[in-house]
Amino acid sequence: MKVMKPGYEARRVASVLASLALAGCSGESGSPTPGASASASVLTESPAGTAALATPEGELTFSVTTYPVPAGSGPHDVAPATDGGVWYTAQQSGELGWLDPDSGEVRELALGPGSAPHGVIVGPDGAPWITDSGLNAIVRVDPETFAVTIHRLPSSTPGANLNTAAFDGDGILWFTGQAGYYGSLDPASGAIQVFPAPRGTGPYGITATPDGDIYYSSLAGSYLGAVDTATGQVSVLDPPTAGAGARRAWSDSEGRIWVAEWFVGQVALYDPASGAWQEWPLPGATPQAYAVYVDETDAVWLTDFGANAIVRFDPETETFLSFPHESQPANVRQLLGRPGEVWGAESAADQLVVVRFGR
Repeated sequence: MKVMKPGYEARRVASVLASLALAGCSGESGSPTPGASASASVLTESPAGTAALATPEGELTFSVTTYPVPAGSGPHDVAPATDGGVWYTAQQSGELGWLDPDSGEVRELALGPGSAPHGVIVGPDGAPWITDSGLNAIVRVDPETFAVTIHRLPSSTPGANLNTAAFDGDGILWFTGQAGYYGSLDPASGAIQVFPAPRGTGPYGITATPDGDIYYSSLAGSYLGAVDTATGQVSVLDPPTAGAGARRAWSDSEGRIWVAEWFVGQVALYDPASGAWQEWPLPGATPQAYAVYVDETDAVWLTDFGANAIVRFDPETETFLSFPHESQPANVRQLLGRPGEVWGAESAADQLVVVRFGR
């Protein structure tokens, strides 16, 4: 195991480069109304490296911190660990990393020859589960012993280009393969099922609702897929914008699915209860919405490659708050969090980044 000592301290961003952009309010059709003004919000900066946003519930403050990881790691996805640390996939070096945010200490564990880990989540067992495209396998790492267990996909599906994973309400892990697959792994038995995806290549992000339902997004197919976890069948749900490029998906507390639309720079919302869609363009001239994550307050967070920023969207006021990166570029590819924190990995800068918020 490779260890980067606490001498590599976390770097506090001296000034939170946050800017407020107002998105159009939705009309009856559910799409933004050009020129409409959102509710008035005031963002202020303080010399302590924090920013404050005035809201009806009181002042909401934000701070941004970056943490270096070993050069050449190529961090891709992140997952806050149960011990207060943060797991991340070191895609370029074929390792799973762990960061201690208090000390800045980093540990990296090799996953095996040919490994190229993409996604990581923490399962119901408290362990990190990894979708490894290089190994064409689902990998579990024991958080105590660091023992590595590899669940390889069937030989009939080589090169699935595994992407991300989520656990359903029964504790079954579902995963996507961008080469045109989605599937499931039963952690108890190790049984794996792989299904060909509608429209072929593209399955990318995946999410579970509070009720344990599974949805995935297809980048190349430009749709949201609702998975019947009992049969493995999927229903195709097309967003209003054709060819939007649904890259990542995340459920809010009501089981509504938020989707990052990469090709058109929008964030979309699908409501399973009504079947209705809404879409909002991100601010800026050339937005590219990559990741999406919904925090415990139901605020929606995205990564915008076009603006080189992390963006927060408030569904109530339909306003965007942007946190530009100092790294040029940062290329944050995924977001995950825990109460008061939103974490990402700057894949182009070998850093992890966190936006902390609270009242």
